[in-house]
Amino acid sequence: MPARPNILLITSDQQRADCFGFENRHIRTPHLDRLAREGTRFSACITPNLVCQPSRASILTGLLPLTHGVWDNGIDLDPKVGERGFAGTLARAGYATAFIGKAHFSTKATFKPMGTPECGRSGAQYGPDWRGPYMGFRHVELAVLGHFDNPMPLERPPVGHYERWLLARGASDEALRLYAASAGPDTEGTAQTWHSALPPAWHSSAWIGDRTINWLTERDRSKPFCMWVSFPDPHQPFDCPVPWSLLYDPRDVALPQHRTRDLDGRPWWYRASLEGAPQLADPTLRNLRAKVSRLPDQSDEQLAHMTANYYGMISLIDHNVGRILAALDDLGLRQDTLVIFTTDHGEMLGNHGLYLKGPWPLEDLLRVGMIAAGAGIAQGRVEDMPVSTLDLAPTFLDYAGVPAPLELQGRSLRTLLQGGAESREVAYSEWHVHPSRCGVGLQLRTVRTKTHKCTLELGSGAGEIYDLVNDPREMNNLFDDPGYRKVRNELEALMRARPGKVLDDLSEPIGMA
Repeated sequence: MPARPNILLITSDQQRADCFGFENRHIRTPHLDRLAREGTRFSACITPNLVCQPSRASILTGLLPLTHGVWDNGIDLDPKVGERGFAGTLARAGYATAFIGKAHFSTKATFKPMGTPECGRSGAQYGPDWRGPYMGFRHVELAVLGHFDNPMPLERPPVGHYERWLLARGASDEALRLYAASAGPDTEGTAQTWHSALPPAWHSSAWIGDRTINWLTERDRSKPFCMWVSFPDPHQPFDCPVPWSLLYDPRDVALPQHRTRDLDGRPWWYRASLEGAPQLADPTLRNLRAKVSRLPDQSDEQLAHMTANYYGMISLIDHNVGRILAALDDLGLRQDTLVIFTTDHGEMLGNHGLYLKGPWPLEDLLRVGMIAAGAGIAQGRVEDMPVSTLDLAPTFLDYAGVPAPLELQGRSLRTLLQGGAESREVAYSEWHVHPSRCGVGLQLRTVRTKTHKCTLELGSGAGEIYDLVNDPREMNNLFDDPGYRKVRNELEALMRARPGKVLDDLSEPIGMA
């Protein structure tokens, strides 16, 4: 790999770590499976936060949520902090930087105009010719909505390059009508699940693939590039377009072994977060929050429909990742490019009777897939050290030979990627949950080692510990088990050793997400 390699980060949104072909024979991801064979994948990578905005801000900055300040959804990343993330730092060092797809560094559904390109009330400030800069990326093409809730119309004027492009397809809002229409078999009343009639060529995944290939082809070739390509799927609603939604027969889908709610052995906040009412001043946002943050109990048949559609969304992403990787080959860039694929957080998908995401730091949400490939990276290696997507920013700066402008809380993965040995004791995740999410405020701290995971709620002192070796399905909470007092003490000591500063003043949410 050259001294200043190209860097291509590709992310999905809300993809379970076991939803790759190399971990799950029921799902087909041939291009990502090949990427894993050609490089290194991390089997114990976690997200620094369980929801979108904080985790994405951590990927960009290399800082934990309570240090960069985005401690829940609905809180914008300070542009001054964002500009000092890996993109702005590399841009100042001579890299061409680009972002295409869903950013979610700022809030879309706000109480008032916030002046950002992602704010639904500020879209008129950013016309069709705007292409950045934004959070250190000098070229930007955004899919702001990315995923819609049926039948949620687009804003007029629309926010985001993809949304403007989509509205121009067909005539008389044909794209919106096709998106909302179901073109496949009945999904048996499954929550937020249908077979979209939107042509796959008009889908956000295809648009992101197209725009990525276009930028790679037309970029300034005198500079190395750093590009973040961000697919909005497989986030709900589960609305994969036909024929991709028909790729998996619900009758053949394997359902979770433990798909009934087992709240009695969980900390108190599990039940409270499911039964509490979101606290938001704006009733429209409050009702929308309740709608999108939970799903009613689903029958096995409904869960199978949901899972089949979710799998279809992932396979459609994989198809477009394959197109992007083929473009790298055709342009002669593959050997000079570090390619990373990961996601922001996971998805419960019915395990333990839970759906979507919430303050439940189970492996379904916390653990994420991460693959890296490129010249000099060990091939076919599976690394089981506890790492985090927080480690991406320092990794990119390390490969580029550029010093970090901040004291980062992540650590470069370069030694592990090149097949070297390196001891890593713990990875961190944290989340201050605002009452606007589920009616209860929480202060969650999580540490994960190779063998155990511990979460503590600071306000109440309640928590959970799981032995991931002997209880990988996390059925037995050992937090109050006298026999695990030593382990608990060790894990809580790791929490107290969290690197870096926690902000004294945390901003309040300005919207829903």
